Amino acid sequence: MNQKNSLGLNSCFLDLNDPIELFRVWMEEAKKTEPNDPNALALATSDKDNSPSVRMVLLKDFSKDGFTFYTNLNSQKGNELKSNPKAAMCFHWKSLLRQIRITGQIKKVSDKVADEYYNTRGYESRIGAWASKQSTILKNRDELLKSIEAFKQKYNDQSKVPRPDHWSGWNLIPSSIEFWLDGDSRIHERLKYDREETGSWVKSLLNP
Repeated sequence: MNQKNSLGLNSCFLDLNDPIELFRVWMEEAKKTEPNDPNALALATSDKDNSPSVRMVLLKDFSKDGFTFYTNLNSQKGNELKSNPKAAMCFHWKSLLRQIRITGQIKKVSDKVADEYYNTRGYESRIGAWASKQSTILKNRDELLKSIEAFKQKYNDQSKVPRPDHWSGWNLIPSSIEFWLDGDSRIHERLKYDREETGSWVKSLLNP
């Protein structure tokens, strides 16, 4: 029989008042069981007309201050976030039969934080940030390859590739975080944390 926590949920939900700590535990478990990119998430944004779009991105950092990913600021998601700084994230780990949904406000990371992360990227990835006009129409593949080669010639010292002004990170400051576990006969287990104005979190059980 599965052990339960104080709310009657599977013990994997633990008994934590801080959802960031529970996220940390679940992420560490996903790193051990997911064959590829346990930090992959579906990021949902919407434009000024409230038309939604979603795509997969990689989580690069998280803390009590939020969840961070990086992108071209002039991409579709970048432009949508500039006009409507609200977003949602969804992590789904099939190996664990678990899901986490996060919603909140978005803000850019500081230049210092963006620089620090950018400089950890491989040379090809740093060049790619310059060469790709993300989300714009590409006439043909050769156009992109020629752009890559041109920037390799411009920045041929692999230790000196500056971060483009149009490339940075976004941080999602969560207002709610929901943890989901697959259940028999679709009787799933769901635990939601909502942040109060004081910064503390309130837990609620949700129907499957």
